[in-house]
Amino acid sequence: MNKRRDGGQNAAKGPSQRQLRVGEEIRHALADIFRRGEFRDPELFDLNVTVSEVRISPDLKNATAFVMPLAGRKPELVAALNKASAFLRTQVAHEVRLPHAPRLSFQLDTSFDYAEQIDRLLHDPHVARDVGPHQDGEDQDDEAGEAGDDHGA
Repeated sequence: MNKRRDGGQNAAKGPSQRQLRVGEEIRHALADIFRRGEFRDPELFDLNVTVSEVRISPDLKNATAFVMPLAGRKPELVAALNKASAFLRTQVAHEVRLPHAPRLSFQLDTSFDYAEQIDRLLHDPHVARDVGPHQDGEDQDDEAGEAGDDHGA
C-alpha cells in the first residue's frame, strides 16, 4: 500500500531528476541533428526549427519533443517530423547513451502563443485596472503633482 501511495506522490510532483536530465540530453541531440540537416525527406530540407522542450515518460521509453518552426507556422512540419521519427530515434540513439532509445513524437510548441495571450490579457485596460496596484498609480499622480508644484515655484 505504501508503494502505491509513494507512486501517486511522485506522479503528482512532476518529472524526476533523471527524466529532466535525459529529456535535456535528447533535446540537445535533436537540435544537433536538425542543425546538420541530414534528411532524405524533401519536407525536412532546410529545416529551421527550435526544440524548446523534450518530455520523457517515467520509464524513459517515450519522448515528446515540442518544436517551433523559426520561419513561422508550418503545420505540415510536425507531421513530417513524426513521419521521420524512426530515423530520428536512430540518430538520437547514436548520440545519447541509453539502454533503450525512446520512441519520439513531435508536437507544436504553443507555450509562446499562450504566454503572448496572457501578456495581452494583462495589458488590457480593463484587466490592468483590476490587477494593477491602485496606490502606485496614486503615488505617481502625487509625485507628478509635487513635481509640478516645484517647477511652478
